Amino acid sequence: MDITNSANSAVSTDSADVSPLRLAVIVASNREGRFGPVVADWFLGRTAERDDFTVDVVDLAEVDLPTSLSYNPAPAVAAELAKVSPVLAAADAFVVLTPEYNHSFPASLKSLIDWHGSEWHAKPVGFVSYGGMSGGLRAVEQLRQVYAEMHSVTVRDTVSFHNAHGHFDEDGRHKDPTRPDAAAKSMLDQIAWWAHALRNAKSVRPYAA
Repeated sequence: MDITNSANSAVSTDSADVSPLRLAVIVASNREGRFGPVVADWFLGRTAERDDFTVDVVDLAEVDLPTSLSYNPAPAVAAELAKVSPVLAAADAFVVLTPEYNHSFPASLKSLIDWHGSEWHAKPVGFVSYGGMSGGLRAVEQLRQVYAEMHSVTVRDTVSFHNAHGHFDEDGRHKDPTRPDAAAKSMLDQIAWWAHALRNAKSVRPYAA
């Protein structure tokens, strides 16, 4: 038995940061008449049941970021970035709540991603998607490639609503929540594992992007 390695392992475990994780939930759609707030309210109800996360919401309907990127943004753009950049930087993990538009994800989300860099690095990302027959999963598959480029880790399990409008009543309550609640728990458990592991790893050695 390697006593030195065992002792080091014990020290690492004892010094690990087990404080609640900061989770940024990004509501990606800014479309007129969007269904996103209904799905977001349902999901935030699931996160509220947990004590291992504190949640910040980034609603892209409330942020106006241009698609023309700049290293020296104009004051109006800098003001918009000030609404979201500190939240992304402080987050330990992300959940992206996205619809599927024309086989892909909203331009508002791509703009948010592209305006940022290190804010995404070495952090886990989960997805809640909604749409028609595909349930937004084609948007999620594209986002996995984008977030890999941003040095993020996307978790395997997702929450997906096929023909989303039919799952919720007029008050925004899910009609049969057993399976989506279980899916949300599985995804959040995976996010928590990765977020704790990556946060503790970065406290020992900075991530090299």
